[in-house]
Parts: sequence; C-alpha cells; structure tokens
Amino acid sequence: MSVPRSRPGLLLILLIFAWAVAWPAIKIGVSGVPPIWYACLRYGIATVCLFGVAARQGLVWPSAPDRRLVAVSGSLQMAAYSALTGLALTRLPPGRASVLAFSTPLWVVPLAAWRLGERLSLRAGIGVALGLGGVLAIAAPALRTDGAGGRLAYALLVAASAAWAISIVWVRAHRFGAPALALAPWQTLVAAALLGPLAWMVEGRLPPIGWPGVASLAYVGPVATAFAYWAVVEAGRRYPAGTLAMALLATPALGLTISALTLGESVDAPLFVGLVLVGAGIRLATMPAVPADSVSPVE
Repeated sequence: MSVPRSRPGLLLILLIFAWAVAWPAIKIGVSGVPPIWYACLRYGIATVCLFGVAARQGLVWPSAPDRRLVAVSGSLQMAAYSALTGLALTRLPPGRASVLAFSTPLWVVPLAAWRLGERLSLRAGIGVALGLGGVLAIAAPALRTDGAGGRLAYALLVAASAAWAISIVWVRAHRFGAPALALAPWQTLVAAALLGPLAWMVEGRLPPIGWPGVASLAYVGPVATAFAYWAVVEAGRRYPAGTLAMALLATPALGLTISALTLGESVDAPLFVGLVLVGAGIRLATMPAVPADSVSPVE
C-alpha cells in the first residue's frame, strides 16, 4: 500500500472514519457473535490481510527484542483491548463506549512518568484530572441505575484503555529492529492465537454466524483493523505526534454521531459533558511542551 505524499490529509480522514464506524459495527457484530470469538475472528482476518501486504514488501522475522514487543502489544493492545471492549459492548451503546475506550492517553501520561521518567507537567496533570472527571461524568448515571452489570461494563472499558496504555508505554521504551508495519501481522497473529483458546474455554464452540455478524467482520477485520493499523503507521510518518493525537480525538465524537444516527443512541447531558471533558483533558495531557511549529514531522 502507498499514499501520495500530497494527500496525507485524506489518509487521516479515512483513518478517523474507519475507526468511528467500527464502534457501531462491532456493536452489531457482538450482538450475534460471542465477543471473544468476535475479537479472535477480527484479528484472524486482519492477520491474513497484513501478511498479504508484508509478503509483497518482504516478510520480516522479528528479532528477539522485537518478539518481546510483539508479545506485549499483541496480548495487551490487541487481544485484551478487543476482548474487553467487545464484552462491554454487549451491554453499552457504542458511542458511549468509544469515548471511554479512547481515554487511553489519560493513562499513558502517569504511566510514562512512573515507568519512563517522563516529566509530568502541571498542564498534563490538570489534563488527566479533567479527563478522569469526564470518565466519571459518563459512567455516573450507570453507576446509580444500571446495577452490577453496568458497573462491570464500564470497568471493562477502563481496563481496556489501561491495557492499551501499558502497551503504548512499552512501545515508547522499545528500540525497533524492524519497521512497525513489518511487525503488525505478527502482532495480530499473537492476538488471534491467544483469543481462540480463550474463546473456546469461556464461550464454548463458535456458533453459526448470521449475516449481520458476517457483514460486521467483513468491515472490521480488513478495514478497521488491517487498513487502520497501516494507516496510523503511515500517518505517524507524515504528522507530528501531537497533531496525530489531536486529529484522532475526532474519532469518538464521530463514532457517537454515527451511533446516534444509525442505532438511535441517545446523547444526554452527562455523555456530552463527559465527551468535552475527556477531549479537553487529552488535549492538555498530550500538548507538546514546545511550540508546535518547532516540531518536525516524524519520518
């Protein structure tokens, strides 16, 4: 795959749209496919797609350090994140879930300060506090009225975003021996290999999949997983990290809008306030400490 250097903005728009549509698509999928099996099939499909891309560019066998990264990101960022969000989506509407799941940067900031010794500025601390306030604003109504099941669903989303954050901090400390895209099919393979036995033990044999589940997987596997992974790596080469992080903040807002239009999800005051607070918190927490015009794009 390649993208003209003159049109990186189109790639970023497609990435945001692909991830935003994925949330209502996964909601439809896990309504008919057990969520852990759904995650397994999702990454199985993505593995086939990404190995096809890798074969065209030259398949790379990961070095020993890269294999450790593959194991961590495949198990936490992919397998754990997808299984936990899938389980949560069996109870929660997708727009609300996407806002909480995209709170990952709020957990990255304190983890990076603790594990990597990165400086935690006052601005970043305020951002984390605002974002956590947004998470509480979204979850508070369910904590009062939805019982143990609703509380568990929100806890699963927080655990999912924390698992992704741990993977991000690990990646920051890693020195890559191979390009990130060359490692992607191995990461998705690890995720699928972990999720398959887990699904069998927890959910039993895979039941027949109806057309809604097939359509959901046909989109989420190749587009929202395989294409999106390639796109985010490619966009990371074209944009400063802060710019990319800010652009991806549009994903939960767009996902919420799509969910409201297609699945009839209601947007109440706590959800709107929480979305604003989480977005503002992530903006403050991830804002670069140097002027934006002094940061060169990642090559």
